[in-house]
Amino acid sequence: MTGKIVAITGAANGIGHAATLRFAADGADVAILDREEAPLLALAAECRALGRRAFPLIADLTDRGAVKVAFERIATEFGPIDVLLNNVGQSARDRASPFWKSEPGLWDFIVDVSLMAAFTCSRQVVPGMRERKSGRIVNITSEAPFTGGTGSVEYAAAKAGVIGFTRALALEMAPFNVTVNAVGPGATRTRAADGWSAETKAKLVAAIPMGRLAEPTEIADAIHFLASDRAAYITGQTLLVNGGRIFN
Repeated sequence: MTGKIVAITGAANGIGHAATLRFAADGADVAILDREEAPLLALAAECRALGRRAFPLIADLTDRGAVKVAFERIATEFGPIDVLLNNVGQSARDRASPFWKSEPGLWDFIVDVSLMAAFTCSRQVVPGMRERKSGRIVNITSEAPFTGGTGSVEYAAAKAGVIGFTRALALEMAPFNVTVNAVGPGATRTRAADGWSAETKAKLVAAIPMGRLAEPTEIADAIHFLASDRAAYITGQTLLVNGGRIFN
């Protein structure tokens, strides 16, 4: 990854944070996007301590105008993006409910942040990747489309959309030597997991054959692989990283 430019959305915490450090440790310069300023600036400082350039951008990734401006700034400050990680996304969390009780406003938010943001960000980099005949896009989906996502229908649907988007864009971009893949994390020890009750966490762990939650760094390793030259002939795929809970 030495000298490559990697753009990462939802970078401030959890998987995005771990992936950013993984790329920086391997020699990449990172453009990191999030709406949480303090942790994003702290992450940028960590990357610079590794000897890499870091460009933090505070942006709401559901705002298409803001996304366009952010990526224009990356192009000006850093140059063409070699790797895009569409990591930003969110489940309903404490607003989760059976579908018959759910609200359309929540559907819109979850689909915007978990699916449409990937559309918007990818649209910024695809023309340049086509022209250069080089690039990697990695999208974060979830195991929810495979398990059904009980109590979070809108999230499972949005993340299933990410898989469809990944496959269709992979076919479009394959003739241009650009790969598009997805990583589907299972239950992972992130900030969101800190809000789970002990009962919920125990139930999740009991369903995982490896008997524990994933670490963000383990998801980051899968992302890094799909973004690397080692995965040059892999495209349109969804790699589940879930301790064996369910198979794709």
